[in-house]
Amino acid sequence: MPIYASDAQLYRCFETLFSQIEEHDPQAANALLKASLAIRFNCTKPAAAITIDARRAPVQVLYGPAALKPTVEVGLTADTLHCLLLGELRLRKAIGRNLLDLKGPVWKTMALADLFHHAQNLYPAVLQDNGLPVTCPELGRG
Repeated sequence: MPIYASDAQLYRCFETLFSQIEEHDPQAANALLKASLAIRFNCTKPAAAITIDARRAPVQVLYGPAALKPTVEVGLTADTLHCLLLGELRLRKAIGRNLLDLKGPVWKTMALADLFHHAQNLYPAVLQDNGLPVTCPELGRG
């Protein structure tokens, strides 16, 4: 059973997460701005899209379908994104296990490191506040 029951639940958690990141460290998006990166996470199970547009300040986070053409697209299950944010799955391992479908200049994703570090610190509390498990399920390709 997927961690998120619906796209609305996923979006609610990620809106909270990004708002807390901005509150705790307003400079967290600087590396993304320097890389002039627009990245879209296309999730399945449930179907959802999160686009981070850092091509110019202020950084915008869009939830759901967006007309914006991203620099990099990452296709993955919501559970895979969940495990990455918990730090229980490393990006290299996810790529090696074909849990991610990356399109675009992948090297630009290195700019996400600071943002992911902040997210990993705050994500467990967001999950707890929403009554969701703070564990990583067994992942398969999907």
